[in-house]
Amino acid sequence: MRTIKQPGAPVTERIQWVEARGRSFSFTLPAGLPLLEAARRGFAAEGFASGVLNFGRGALGPFGYVMPALSKTGENAAFYSDTYRPAGVTRTRLGSMTLGKRDGAPFFHCHGLWTEADGRASGGHMLPDETVVAEPFEVEAFGIDGTTFTAEPDPETNFKLFGPVVAASSGARTTSRAFALRLRPNQDFAFCLEAFCKTHGIARAKIHGGVGSTIGARFTHGGVTEPFATELAITAGTIASGASGALEAALDVALIDYTGGIAEGRLIRGDNPVLMTMELVLEVLG
Repeated sequence: MRTIKQPGAPVTERIQWVEARGRSFSFTLPAGLPLLEAARRGFAAEGFASGVLNFGRGALGPFGYVMPALSKTGENAAFYSDTYRPAGVTRTRLGSMTLGKRDGAPFFHCHGLWTEADGRASGGHMLPDETVVAEPFEVEAFGIDGTTFTAEPDPETNFKLFGPVVAASSGARTTSRAFALRLRPNQDFAFCLEAFCKTHGIARAKIHGGVGSTIGARFTHGGVTEPFATELAITAGTIASGASGALEAALDVALIDYTGGIAEGRLIRGDNPVLMTMELVLEVLG
């Protein structure tokens, strides 16, 4: 399996996880608000301080983002590009967001694909402090209670990364058992989730959110992303019994690599290791 050497030593526990409760809901992001504040208000209205969301067509402007890039210093295995600030209104095609806290304040980690006002197709990592909702659009959310995604220094990757930590219950209405996860580098995305579900007696689960990176990508439709540094959003995901009776993760993703290459499709199980991180929520269905 492909691996990338990280600057720090790997920790023993390869999945950071917290069991929680959660609930699906949808809401509309209002125009004129920063994307971070619009998302925060949508979750807060349902009683949640943290969670994940997915979206399709939306409108952003002003808008700031970065793409994956090679590390110039060697302090990280990969890094970010300079900031892009396209003029006009950028139209999103899809995206996934993790909402949590960084330095005690609300923060998000959000990847997506979009088309800029001049027709350029692009994607990457949205900047919370430079991105504003240009027109109202709807998002599909999953709030979590009993845990919060919190950005903390990660010595292995030398980044400050979101991971779930235990939090006091907010008393929000919940409907499902859920697990908030952060997958660490150099382990296969699908196999990691399958093993986690098997260990925790989960027969069937749905993925909500899903923000992270893989070491390139190999797709079931035959497509290959060779550049190793990607920014990835999960567009749909389930873990359930396959034809053999064993658990199988079906992971549909969209990504952009550091050369600007865009790819979408279902990942091949066993051939898509995590590069830096993968954050997501598993809703237990059985």
